Amino acid sequence: MRRGTRAVAGAALWVLVAGLAATGCSGGADGTGAGVVRASWGDPQNPLEPANTNEVQGGKVLDMIFRGLKQYDPRTGAAEDMLAEKIDSPDQQNFTITVKGGWTFSNGEKVTARSFVDAWNYAALIDNKQKNASFFQDVEGYDRVHPAGGTASAKTLSGLVVKDDRTFTVRLRTKFSTWPDTLGYAAYAPLPRAFFTDHAGWLKRPVGNGPYMIDSYTRGSQMKLSRWDGYPGEDKAKNSGVELRVYTDNNTAYTDLQAGNLDLVDDIPSTQLKNVKNDLGDRYINQPAGIIQTVVFPMYDPTWNKPGMEKVRRGISMAINRAQITDQIYQKTRTPASDWTSPVLGDKGGYKEGLCGDACTYNPDEAKRLIQEGGGLPGGHVTITSNVDTGSHRVWMDAVCNSINNALGQDRACTVNPVGTFADFRNQVSGLRMTGMFRSGWQMDYPLAQNFLQPLYYTDASSNYGKFSNPQFDKLIDDANAESDTGKAVATFQDAEKILADQMPAVPLWYQNGSAGYTANLSGVELNPFSVPVYERIQVK
Repeated sequence: MRRGTRAVAGAALWVLVAGLAATGCSGGADGTGAGVVRASWGDPQNPLEPANTNEVQGGKVLDMIFRGLKQYDPRTGAAEDMLAEKIDSPDQQNFTITVKGGWTFSNGEKVTARSFVDAWNYAALIDNKQKNASFFQDVEGYDRVHPAGGTASAKTLSGLVVKDDRTFTVRLRTKFSTWPDTLGYAAYAPLPRAFFTDHAGWLKRPVGNGPYMIDSYTRGSQMKLSRWDGYPGEDKAKNSGVELRVYTDNNTAYTDLQAGNLDLVDDIPSTQLKNVKNDLGDRYINQPAGIIQTVVFPMYDPTWNKPGMEKVRRGISMAINRAQITDQIYQKTRTPASDWTSPVLGDKGGYKEGLCGDACTYNPDEAKRLIQEGGGLPGGHVTITSNVDTGSHRVWMDAVCNSINNALGQDRACTVNPVGTFADFRNQVSGLRMTGMFRSGWQMDYPLAQNFLQPLYYTDASSNYGKFSNPQFDKLIDDANAESDTGKAVATFQDAEKILADQMPAVPLWYQNGSAGYTANLSGVELNPFSVPVYERIQVK
């Protein structure tokens, strides 16, 4: 989830719901031992449509208000059945899915096979402009509902067929052995009829089938969610609700945490990493997560895509002293990246240390040589762009540019281009308005190497904002997806990564740990492998 991403005019539909007051009162216990959790947050870029949200802040909410066919274990990340009673396939291309009975949306409507099929057809149809549409590209008929150019020749995916109230079939365009494991991602969530019959009304107050309901949202202030007592799942909320408070500076959030005005922060400022253990003791969480930070080149800009520029891109990568930055700034809560996935996946999941090769090793002399051979920096200068309202991004961007400047022996070979808000930054990125390098943090949607590669680097994929395109890379991804032997699939994904190492459309920087801090007012706080708090397990004392 993540996730990298989006922008639509519908954002204006998020309006103040009557009765919401941005108060600073405590979330404390409500007499039942299940009070409200007050947590830091950032505004999502778009309204919370499951197939149009692939950035972290919106994803946090979708994970609270929706449940899909699969759910990822909060500790291991393993894909487990949630609404799927069973998923059968004789050949890894044709699947029969049986939906569990007894599930409803919070408005009382039954969750049926059609709830999934209608949602997936809506997501895939090019007319609906859903950012996660490409997650359905493996379903037969996608090329007709979402053609590369022109108008859709069909409104629904031919590979989706409802058989009865609880059964539907899926035919993929090729074999995809691990496809069922992707179905815990929010883009595959079911949708109630209200989403289609009163879309504007649903966007104002989304209705899902998860353990929480959205009560109200004021952009720039907060979102209030309450526990849905009618939720039929086993993972019922152990608190009465969550109040997500918007912060544009994680230092302010950390200060509020220390003052007791906030219960939970899941983004510890880099400036506080030296102090956090003394401040919070065992209420500080620092653990590996399926997150990688990169900087991406805008390959849609001819400046970055002309012959020889792959040497310049590789040279820039070699000018970055990852070990020094992760040690001095991040106190080893980051690990220098040597590939484009995450160590959390392990060998069986597709991670292999060192696939980036020498291109991810700090070597100033070689960096200068490659950049000169490739024709030099465009205009003699590069920039790094990111939002600076969350994530301490200004600190690491300055450090990366300083490293490049020192390596090349030029004071202003690299400069930082800060953008004030995450939403503005994402709008610029998704609008393909970048002329230099830009930040792309990727938080896995599901624990497969495919998720780190296909959405980001496959031609026209949902989060391929640099617009990298390589036919051989695409073929290797397709081949890996179709491979029934896990070991062979992993090896093929790694072959695809070798193309990234050669072309360097994005520079791997570091793997990121999940970090969080909380007050003594809470218990049961944990982060899942995606670095997101498991909100439903938190208890308020």
